[in-house]
Amino acid sequence: MQSVSLLTREEVRAYSVPFEDERIKNLITWYKVMLQRAIDVIWENITWKYDFKKFRKRKHVKFRVPVLPKSKEFKKRLRDVLMRENPYAAHWVDAVIRTAYSIMNSWRKRYVKGKARKKKPIVGRRFARCKITLMKVDYERKVIRITLRPREHIEVCYGNTWFHKRVEGWRVGEVVLKDDRIIIPFKRERVHAIEHEIAWDCNELTIDGFSPTIGFVRVDLKPLITERIVYQTKRSRIQALMCKKTKRGRELWQKYHRKERNVCRQIERAIARSIVETFPNALHIFEELNKEKMIRKKKDGEESKPKFLRKRVARVSWANIRREVEQRAVVQKVDPYLTSKTCSRYMVGGISL
Repeated sequence: MQSVSLLTREEVRAYSVPFEDERIKNLITWYKVMLQRAIDVIWENITWKYDFKKFRKRKHVKFRVPVLPKSKEFKKRLRDVLMRENPYAAHWVDAVIRTAYSIMNSWRKRYVKGKARKKKPIVGRRFARCKITLMKVDYERKVIRITLRPREHIEVCYGNTWFHKRVEGWRVGEVVLKDDRIIIPFKRERVHAIEHEIAWDCNELTIDGFSPTIGFVRVDLKPLITERIVYQTKRSRIQALMCKKTKRGRELWQKYHRKERNVCRQIERAIARSIVETFPNALHIFEELNKEKMIRKKKDGEESKPKFLRKRVARVSWANIRREVEQRAVVQKVDPYLTSKTCSRYMVGGISL
């Protein structure tokens, strides 16, 4: 009898509701200014310390790691500074500080990995992330009440939207306010019954899988790559015949860029659905590939891959396919080091999707 293991996983879906209000626009304007000010204060109080564990990744370079100030005294001083120019509820300042630390932590991780420069993050997009303490959800009426100021709030209804049946029984998370819409995340806990495991090896033209109970599997990526080549050729012709800097050329280039993105997303979703439907109740193991390292040019005399090879690698979107599978099933990421040597190089028989 086959053993079954239960795994609980949180699922998240986000949908947007059109909503325009002058008060929301004013709130976002204030939120963006305060968010940049909080980032400036955190940046000025960063301390840099040597980390000997990181020396192996950066040869012949003394590497210093940024340490963000996270003491209660510093956060209290930062909150007091932002509260001086706060016309809204006090919890909006807490939301600003929380978002600022999220941005700085993301920058720090990317900097340590060598993916970001020693440069202060700049807030460009207009948005405002709302805390749970500023929200009250009526699940029967499907209405979200968001507090702006004491005794002043707005109500957002998602009961008459196209997705309201999809989120029956889901919890509402922290909403994100935009100038013309409100993005609502929905969460729920789902129990998965894992009956078997299948490991996937990501290649240029195929994704090859193996399971001890099923055998070998091959997923063809040629339709996805073909669409990317077609649209890249169209964009290159536009760039050659009509300068991209002109208004007409820029509009055409952006038009085909959006078409390529939408078509490729549909193909990626179809691939993910076929994988999940063919192997239900399975744990999917994917390589956590760093595509940026594969396609970037090497420096300091290091040997670089040929340009045509870097172009071919750039066309494949392994991370998007893995993300689509992760939305439908349980996914585990593993280090790709030595995975090609431990799996079969050639497909003999097996299943093709």
